[in-house]
Amino acid sequence: MTMNTSASNRRLRVLLTAIGSGALIPQPDFQRRLVWTNKDKVEFIRTVISGYPFPEIYIAAGRVDPKTGEGAEVLVDGQQRVTTLYQYFKGDPDLRLPADIQNYENLPENKQIEFLEYSVVVRDLGAMSIEVIKDIFKKINSTSYGLNAMEIDNARYDGEFKKFSEKLSEHKFFYDYRIFTSSDIKRMNDVRYCLGLVTTIMSTYFNRDKEIEVYLEKYNEEFDGKDLLNTNITMVLSFIDSMNFTASSRAMKKADFYTLFVEVHRLMIYEGVDLDNSKCRNSLDAFYEKVEEVSSNTYKGTEDEPQVYYKAALQASNDRSNRISRGKIIHSVLIGD
Repeated sequence: MTMNTSASNRRLRVLLTAIGSGALIPQPDFQRRLVWTNKDKVEFIRTVISGYPFPEIYIAAGRVDPKTGEGAEVLVDGQQRVTTLYQYFKGDPDLRLPADIQNYENLPENKQIEFLEYSVVVRDLGAMSIEVIKDIFKKINSTSYGLNAMEIDNARYDGEFKKFSEKLSEHKFFYDYRIFTSSDIKRMNDVRYCLGLVTTIMSTYFNRDKEIEVYLEKYNEEFDGKDLLNTNITMVLSFIDSMNFTASSRAMKKADFYTLFVEVHRLMIYEGVDLDNSKCRNSLDAFYEKVEEVSSNTYKGTEDEPQVYYKAALQASNDRSNRISRGKIIHSVLIGD
């Protein structure tokens, strides 16, 4: 198939009226849902009103009715940009503008014309099957290496919940105890890990990363209660820090710390238990020692918990069932049961 990849310019008014008439479909089912925050949209509108350029968009021919000659185009890449401008043009009440940006309808006529005549760089890919369009979309939104889950979400979400977890990942505690490797940080796995921690203490144990995107979207625009949550998290990290584990302790391995953090938070914040750092440290040391004995096949004890915990931390450690198993055991260890 010969593909037309040359770029051309279209007036913004042509794109906007095409959306209004249905001649341009801004959100084919394979595209990502709109996830820009109101702040993102405002800054983009400010860019266009100022006359600054933005990256090219991709369109392709959709279905054509051979009897009437009527057809539609699909927006292969650029839906968030074009849809935001359409919201501004139509005065969508969901778009909240700051005082320094006038509604489109209140702009002087010459400014309205400038907005409508704004030149957009468009690559028209021509007529092709939906399978090819999907493949092109995937390639446009990929890099030379595979994106991991956090890198994909980072490209989609930049709101309050993501920023909160990103700031948490930069906490001195994680640096001091070397929770994250340089590779973790480079691939944003540190942020993903903290997103999981925060999501878990706000809900409950879940399977792998299943709930993270739900919370990223739910609290993308606003994240009420984040100040209290931050205070509680700081309190939990301070308590764990006061137990003076070494960075090489099992307590500071990712799966083990995940469980310890969640259960300390549960006891201190939700159950109001006044934990003693010295007693907790002794109990955890004794328990982790048994787990290490299981690991080295030298465990001679009769208790099942060390063996259950070890298996739950070794294989499929992010499965909900294993997280629950580890959580129940560490909860009991912390309260001396």
